[in-house]
Amino acid sequence: MPLVRISFRHGRPPGTGKAMGDAVHQAMVETIGVPPLDRFQLIDEHDADGLVYDPAYLGIVRTDGVVFVQITLNAGRTVEQKKALYARIAELLGERAAVRPQDVLVSLVEVARENWSFGNGVAQYAT
Repeated sequence: MPLVRISFRHGRPPGTGKAMGDAVHQAMVETIGVPPLDRFQLIDEHDADGLVYDPAYLGIVRTDGVVFVQITLNAGRTVEQKKALYARIAELLGERAAVRPQDVLVSLVEVARENWSFGNGVAQYAT
């Protein structure tokens, strides 16, 4: 059950946040085996003071079109799966939301299965 946060600067056309969410979800389904109906997302728009980034970290030139994607998920994916995920997210965000690949920052936060409760105060995945 990934929990996805997508953050970007305010001012994009209406529907862009949903398009970004659709793109990230499709990438997860295709590359890391997330079930199609397993979708939980927080999509946030920020003003200039609320989204801070280095415009040239690691020699990658970023613009105010930068998009942060943070995915909290169960630990266990391979490095190859993660690389495929990053590439597919960048590709789909470009196609569906006109985001430059240089402006896509992805962070994975891996957690143990017992760190989730899907409701009712129960740790459904705890063994």
